[in-house]
Amino acid sequence: MTRQDPITSGTPAGTAVISARNVSKSYGNVHALKGVNFDVHRGEVTTLFGENGAGKSTLMKILSGVIQPTSGEIVLDGEAVRFDTSTDARDRGISIIHQELSLAPNMNVRDNIFMGREIMGPAGVDFAEEARQTRALMAELEEEIDPLTPVEELRLGQQQLVEIARALSVDSRILIMDEPTSALSASEVEVLFKVIHDLKARGVSIVYISHHLEEALQITDHAVVLRDGNMTAKAPRAEIDLEWIVRNMVGDNFDLGSPPTGHEMGDAALSIRDLVVPDQSRPGRNVVDGVSLDVRAGEVVCIYGLMGAGRTEMLECAAGRLHNTGGEIRLLGEDVSGLSIAQRIESGLVLVPEDRQRDGLVQTMSVGQNMSLASIRDFVRGIFTSRKAEREIVERGIREVTVKTSGGGAAIGSLSGGNQQKVVIGKMMATGPTVVMLDEPSRGIDIGAKAEVFRLLAETARDKGLAVLFSTSEVNECLSIAHRVIVMRRGKISAEFGSDVSKEEIMAASGESADA
Repeated sequence: MTRQDPITSGTPAGTAVISARNVSKSYGNVHALKGVNFDVHRGEVTTLFGENGAGKSTLMKILSGVIQPTSGEIVLDGEAVRFDTSTDARDRGISIIHQELSLAPNMNVRDNIFMGREIMGPAGVDFAEEARQTRALMAELEEEIDPLTPVEELRLGQQQLVEIARALSVDSRILIMDEPTSALSASEVEVLFKVIHDLKARGVSIVYISHHLEEALQITDHAVVLRDGNMTAKAPRAEIDLEWIVRNMVGDNFDLGSPPTGHEMGDAALSIRDLVVPDQSRPGRNVVDGVSLDVRAGEVVCIYGLMGAGRTEMLECAAGRLHNTGGEIRLLGEDVSGLSIAQRIESGLVLVPEDRQRDGLVQTMSVGQNMSLASIRDFVRGIFTSRKAEREIVERGIREVTVKTSGGGAAIGSLSGGNQQKVVIGKMMATGPTVVMLDEPSRGIDIGAKAEVFRLLAETARDKGLAVLFSTSEVNECLSIAHRVIVMRRGKISAEFGSDVSKEEIMAASGESADA
């Protein structure tokens, strides 16, 4: 795609093009930002690190005009400015890729990219030109997606690329990327990084937010750390490493735990035998091809694999969301292959999905309503509901999974990503399961919340004797709480390891290099 270079106002490379000066943001008695000073440099990547709730997204929303600061000012090209709307900011060359997708699933890729910015011709909207530019954008991201494909038919990683393409289509001079790689495969991340290097060469300034710390270190020029609304540290890339980031984020360098001990494992709670799941987009091909595995009561098993390995499809089939054409799924020895999703949940087999926003939460419901949703049969009495019984479920769930919230009546959108993930986990735990499956349970949450989620899973296996099966595409997570690591590659199991496995062995079995 041939792009026009964004307007840079003659600003020399490395000069601050936009700055936050003593910016604070309060919501009643809650202080999300406390006098933050933050600079974005021309043609460079400034990476913003911090736990969920540290104030990162709040600061980015202020810079992009989504919200206004309570106090302080924004300086653009040396002059104080005010953005009343995100359109004001976009007109000044500032775009943002939000952490949670903001696409319209019932619209096609082309219309999502140009929504609100339609290309007009003599006869109205020039759909042909929009389609041409959409193809060029997707080619730049090395993804072959037809412009007329409905977004709801795309997998999560492809939807993320459409979100990125929409931001790139504006030719912004300042591009804010909030967790742009949370749903991308390793190869897709590599392509995105090439695009970022190209943008830098053309003078585009980039703010990059990511919970993938090692990944972010590959592209950052400057690092800034926020903690509890305060800027705790900043430094150029040459002066930072992984330990520096973690120390300034959470105050200490810690790991994600170890396999739970002090209990005896029981018999196989979940048994999958010769499972075959067809590829719905490519007839004649199987995304899961003859997979067999057992998970015992009290055991934590990790499924590792790259995007497209078949991890998600296997878990969704076990949960009843996808249909299998071969094999069987047994829960405590009983075949549940013919049961519906609701019947499997009632039997004790639950899944925490990868996309919590789309599949795990109802955004219009409160924290408590989301927490109790899967347990509705426990507090419905005929045509009435028992508020007391529901309240007990909610309060117990919030307490057991340690959700940081003002209460069950709080809006689900008021919680950080990590606490929203705990609500989804708590919702499934409230059903009294025997087997808990989790698809990428740490997606889009910070290192502190990630440690809390893995601690919760380990305690669940040890103290309640539940069988835990989780999938991940982050190799370091395999080395945490799992008793066993199963590697999938192209729909099949390529290797199985104990808890003493090395990172290199896992990556070799998955078909990727440890240096990737």
